[in-house]
Amino acid sequence: MSTTERDAAAFASYQASFTEAPGYLNFASFGPPSRAVRERVTHLLEIAGEGGDAGETLHGEDLRAREAFARLSGFPLEDVGLTASTSLGLFQVAFGLTGGSVLVSAGEFPANTYPWLRTSAAGRARVELVGGPGTLMTPDVVARGLTDDTVAVSVSAVDFRTGYRADLAGIRGAIGPDRLLVVDGIQGFGVADVEWTLADVLVAGAQKWIRAGWGVAAFAASPRALERIDPLLTGWTGVTASRRYDGEEHPPLPGAQRFSISNLSPYATGGLAEALALIESVGVPAIEGIIATHAQALVEQLDTAGVEVLSPRERADSAGIVVAGIPGRAAEAHAALADAGITATLHGEDRIRFSVHATTRSEVLGEAAKVLAPFA
Repeated sequence: MSTTERDAAAFASYQASFTEAPGYLNFASFGPPSRAVRERVTHLLEIAGEGGDAGETLHGEDLRAREAFARLSGFPLEDVGLTASTSLGLFQVAFGLTGGSVLVSAGEFPANTYPWLRTSAAGRARVELVGGPGTLMTPDVVARGLTDDTVAVSVSAVDFRTGYRADLAGIRGAIGPDRLLVVDGIQGFGVADVEWTLADVLVAGAQKWIRAGWGVAAFAASPRALERIDPLLTGWTGVTASRRYDGEEHPPLPGAQRFSISNLSPYATGGLAEALALIESVGVPAIEGIIATHAQALVEQLDTAGVEVLSPRERADSAGIVVAGIPGRAAEAHAALADAGITATLHGEDRIRFSVHATTRSEVLGEAAKVLAPFA
């Protein structure tokens, strides 16, 4: 079998593992897990049901997940840990920084603003919000917002409103080597071929594009970040000799695992490990290529239907998110999509967000545009 044939067979196996509804176009909200993930979680539950030394076996899933995330992100294994969600990971970073200010777009998803608002109110690192809804953190916007007091910049790798992919290399160049770059990767990890190690901190929850369900996020931190971020929100599993119950405070672990608070659900970490393995089986570039093709096709279908497209049109900037502008009638149009068996996200009165994956049926793209045409 040739390399091309092997790649095609691997991708066919990958696609066959997913069973979402034919009209599902909502991966930026939630990515339905694969059969492989569901079977792994079921298997782990069966192990738990048998008791015995199940705890030791189940918590071995943490290492599987960390190893896979390290391979896909480019961070060394010792710099990769796990936490319960993207939000919690960002809170741990926010409360671990003291002094100076952190630059954040006011247009970010709330998970990337509330940690900084709360730490600012607590008198630790101050937050500097720039712009408003719709503000994109381009390198120019970042450069204009920097001050001598800025110690970190926090951005989403992919904008939840538009699908705009942040220029992490440009932002890294704008902020220089001394400031920390904190990246919320939940809208891109696993489907966007990004140089993730440009970030000093990367947090990515499992429930969206990774397609592993809720309850776990991967957390990666550079040596520079580990030096500067105090493990303030760390629990007993983030310290050395964690099972020596002597009533004393133990030193934090040397790597990113120092941010662990408690044991995570092995069903969540096992699902994450399985989902990442499935991504590895075909590779992120292959997944990204199919998603970009679907997104471009949806843009073309919306153009034909006379529906305004509010998201980036450039294939290079496509991250699977396509936003349709339906002034004043978005709720009505969203209901019509639901009646047609098409799932998307309603954003306010004027916007509907579609998000496609490599497993999306190409036929549904034209079907969605046809439903929206009368509302254009």
